[in-house]
Amino acid sequence: MDDDIRYVLTELKTWAVVGCSPQPWRDSHRIASMLQGRGYRLIPVNPEAGEELLGERCYDALPADQGIEVVDLFRRSSAVGKHVDEAIAIGAKAVWMQLGVIDHDAAARARAAGLRVVMDRCPAIELPRL
Repeated sequence: MDDDIRYVLTELKTWAVVGCSPQPWRDSHRIASMLQGRGYRLIPVNPEAGEELLGERCYDALPADQGIEVVDLFRRSSAVGKHVDEAIAIGAKAVWMQLGVIDHDAAARARAAGLRVVMDRCPAIELPRL
């Protein structure tokens, strides 16, 4: 797992944050902003957030044409399987499931498709560890 965390945080720079909230006090907003501030390219995904979020175009679903490398999931565990399948379909290189987000079946599908998987972790906690 630590190898996957290190690889995702050091080698992959284009992150789609699924469930990115327009509310600045929400974890998804804070983490997306932190990633942006550290030089990662941010692609917010939230059908209810409007056209722009954190100065970036906000998408209703994962876009296939944006070179997404990491799909960061701020969704309930019961909802992430669909997004993992979308990540596989668009050719992402990794799936990151946030703290408390656990779906072993979806993780297995992602690994079988060649994606790196980080589950039940937060990049804001893991980055300082590097």
